[in-house]
Amino acid sequence: QVQLVESGGGSVQAGGSLRLSCAASGYTFNGNCRGWFRQAPGKEREKVAFISPFGGNTYLADSVKGRFTISQDYAKNTLYLQMNSLKPEDTGMYYCAAGLGGCADGFSYWGRGTQVTVSS
Repeated sequence: QVQLVESGGGSVQAGGSLRLSCAASGYTFNGNCRGWFRQAPGKEREKVAFISPFGGNTYLADSVKGRFTISQDYAKNTLYLQMNSLKPEDTGMYYCAAGLGGCADGFSYWGRGTQVTVSS
């Protein structure tokens, strides 16, 4: 059974930092597209950051470029999202997602999410 478990969310003031983690069990990130989505109240879910199946490429949404970094610990099979210079508009539920192949193939597995709240 595949499980993705996020952690690291919390409440911070604007300008602060958080690091989100996504630990996978029953699944190997390497070889499959994996990354992060977020959803703010009343808004649609949006892509934040992804790593291509074999780690050669990363994608960052324009709104987070220069502030967020996606990375992975292959030994721990854990995905990270380092978020710096946080803004109130970064507030939302952050979800880890993982697929079965390329990033164009969609995402088969989702975590339950971790809440990030940024106050001004």
